[in-house]
Amino acid sequence: MSPLRWTTKSTRKLAEQLTRQGHRISADTVGDLLREEGFSLQSNAKTLKGKQHPDRDAQFHYLNEQARDHQDGGAPVISVDTKKKELVGPFKNNGREWEPRGEPVRVDTHDFPDRVLGRAVPYDIYDVAANTGWVNVGTDHDTAAFAVASSRSAVGGTEPGGPPTRRPAGC
Repeated sequence: MSPLRWTTKSTRKLAEQLTRQGHRISADTVGDLLREEGFSLQSNAKTLKGKQHPDRDAQFHYLNEQARDHQDGGAPVISVDTKKKELVGPFKNNGREWEPRGEPVRVDTHDFPDRVLGRAVPYDIYDVAANTGWVNVGTDHDTAAFAVASSRSAVGGTEPGGPPTRRPAGC
């Protein structure tokens, strides 16, 4: 069994270090040797569970009570979540699409944000009682003000610069 358990070094870096130590070897050969020893390139796997906070159940019970109280009072209960910021424009995305053979969608060679288009910041909003959801997408900043404006527009009844006519309960 090899004493090597894991490393964050590339095969090129490993080959450079081995060559400096007197073992002339290429990065390709390092990769071949690692595969022969049962190693492979792998992503992290989220499988470890941390300690659960002792008040976690109490927090959920409290939120459930608050949601029911607000719904019983006629106020909407919404869940708001922001997603990963995305570049706007012709940029590479992971995945594949069906296209005519030899005609891939052409995208920029570098993923630098477009100075005009910027990034899209999606906020998912879900109305628990109405069982409806929608997404509000901003292109400016990922700010608390944008999140509040998204929530206010979601429950309806907002006047520009004014408070919502119905106060939502957020979970």
